Amino acid sequence: MVPLRDNNPTTITPYVTYGLIVTNILVFLYQLNLTPQQLQRFFYTAALVPCQLSATCPSGLESQVIPEWMTLITSQFLHGGFLHLAGNMWFMWIFGNNIEDRLGHVKYLIFYLTCGVLAALSQWFFSQNSAIPSLGASGAIAGILGAYILRFPRAEVLTLIPLGFFLTTVRLPAFFFLGFWFVQQAFYGVASLQARSNIGMESGGIAYWAHAGGFVFGAILAPLFGLYKRR
Repeated sequence: MVPLRDNNPTTITPYVTYGLIVTNILVFLYQLNLTPQQLQRFFYTAALVPCQLSATCPSGLESQVIPEWMTLITSQFLHGGFLHLAGNMWFMWIFGNNIEDRLGHVKYLIFYLTCGVLAALSQWFFSQNSAIPSLGASGAIAGILGAYILRFPRAEVLTLIPLGFFLTTVRLPAFFFLGFWFVQQAFYGVASLQARSNIGMESGGIAYWAHAGGFVFGAILAPLFGLYKRR
């Protein structure tokens, strides 16, 4: 299911959401100018490598230009490909503006980065010895989704659904669309515990626990940041 738009208007211009999207795009354009060797070094420097955070990496992977804890933030602005970037930015474009409208610009930025850090730690907890870089804004955006499902459960999301060779659109309540998304991430995360390196970040490139963790922490933290306060 692909969200196209929601029917949830805002009362402010979401400058932080726009700024985050532009920053992610600029970093990706920088990545495109790197050679494969330079890109690999860049990922092992700025992305979250679990074994670096755990200090259990094999010889040659321990050195860091920046402190390991900072990669919990810098990794949020890296992406592994165009579809990875486009999918994340599209979800932020649709759902982020409403959460920024509720929290305000400054609190929203702090909330976003905090969810990204906690999401990355969720993935690290289940793969502490992995040497595979974990990167992307997915965990932080999952925090936005967790806040959205709490604050706007009845908002309608126009959704594109493929049916074989045909495409159709339906309007789904946010609690159904985002709830289904969360259950899917949690299911694959649990499945990854049952198979070594077959599902999740170790193979296929998707950090399901970062998604599920970001969603849960977003739902927990958003009310503390003022999600329900009237502006």
